[in-house]
Amino acid sequence: MALLDVPDYVRARTGGHDEAFLKTGAPRATYRPLLDGLRAYGDREFERRRGLVDLLFRTQGITFTVYGDPQGTERPFPFDPVPRVLTASTWARIDAGVKQRVHALNLFLADVYGEQQALADGIIPRSLVLDNPAYRREVHGIQPLHGAFTHVVGCDLIRDGKGTWRVLEDNLRCPSGVSYMLANRGVMARAFPKLLGRVAVQPIQHYTVRLLDTLRSLSPRDVAEPTVALLTPGPFNSAYFEHAYLARQMGIELVEGRDLLVDEGRVWMRTTRGRRQVDVIYRRIDDDFLDPAAFRPDSMLGVRGLLDVYRAGRVALANAIGTGVADDKAVYAYTPDLIRYYLGEEPILPIVPTLLGSNPDDARRMQAEADRLVIKRVDGAGGYDMLIGDRVSEEERTAFLKRVKRDPAKYIAQPILNLSTHPTYATDTGRFEPRHVDLRPFLLLGETSTLVPGGLTRVALKRGSLVVNSSQGGGSKDTWVLERSAEARAR
Repeated sequence: MALLDVPDYVRARTGGHDEAFLKTGAPRATYRPLLDGLRAYGDREFERRRGLVDLLFRTQGITFTVYGDPQGTERPFPFDPVPRVLTASTWARIDAGVKQRVHALNLFLADVYGEQQALADGIIPRSLVLDNPAYRREVHGIQPLHGAFTHVVGCDLIRDGKGTWRVLEDNLRCPSGVSYMLANRGVMARAFPKLLGRVAVQPIQHYTVRLLDTLRSLSPRDVAEPTVALLTPGPFNSAYFEHAYLARQMGIELVEGRDLLVDEGRVWMRTTRGRRQVDVIYRRIDDDFLDPAAFRPDSMLGVRGLLDVYRAGRVALANAIGTGVADDKAVYAYTPDLIRYYLGEEPILPIVPTLLGSNPDDARRMQAEADRLVIKRVDGAGGYDMLIGDRVSEEERTAFLKRVKRDPAKYIAQPILNLSTHPTYATDTGRFEPRHVDLRPFLLLGETSTLVPGGLTRVALKRGSLVVNSSQGGGSKDTWVLERSAEARAR
């Protein structure tokens, strides 16, 4: 297969860990069936099927939105047809590490909205929590059912240059991307069925069943089938495709704020058959916009009076209000200590070493070593308002550091890591080339916890880029977790 010229691919690598190939250029054992399957298609047939992938994404409306894009608001989600392969043993470690981490973060949330013992014990600075804009005093004292504040979690993981898995950040508010994980598998099954036939891959399509079970388990009413609704900001939101997709797959109503009302101390949904009480709201709206009577008064997206019903325990929200204080990028630096404090365990998955701008010594290092650091706002997201020190000019770096110096507490810094690479089809050259990847597995937490074996592998489609966000030119891959029998055969 000329598209996959292994010597050329190996020469194009920038060092560090490659997911599919050893440093010698030999394929890793777990990738041999996949690579053999790709070669069996041949160049011409692969190109034809890659075109089919593009067609499937367009006809199914699998899109995302880029705000302020002059080329148009909505575009097909970029997808690379070379799957990422993870062994069952690798996934077992990820599963244990993510569950451990989310367990500790939920105990932290219960604490900071309760007795605040970790603050009293000095495990984490009091000001970092209580002065955080994401800390919601309005919900202090509320302890959700099952002790679960974060019911849908997306942890971003990377592999560093040595192949070590690390947590890059947590997404505990309204994490997105799971619809693309599911859509990717469906498209791969249609466009490359022989590949899936060659490799024993664990299924992921049961995710929406598990999600609905999780949401129903949160219901404050003891009824056979609680009413669950997905609250969306509307069709102009960047993740609207996902909102509609998940609602359709679960068979629940997709609603906007204007479809709901509060009356008699309960939340009701307007329907063509009259109003219907809502038990659980899977909200895809940020805290600020949920209730104009409690938060932003100019919000047109939320439901007036919702907080009062939530405080009274007559409606459940997934995820709970106030979870953002636990995924703040500065709080992230303390998560290993929180795991030790609440669980008495060592973290299974390490974090990336992090400098805090609120610490004077760290702030000085951020200024002096900026060319070797990634500097981010603590409240930043989507790859915006960040500096990758060795990828910009001296003038750009100086201008960014002036902003950091004016308010250093709003920033953190981490070393520039050589993220692992993966074979990816480059549209400009028509060949497979190494591109940097990360992984966002999705944990469901209610009465039980579930980590569906897969997750969203995001890939930086631009040559040399470390930014995998779709808003910054990134795309995604299907993620295959092998059955244990397939892993044993590969050895």
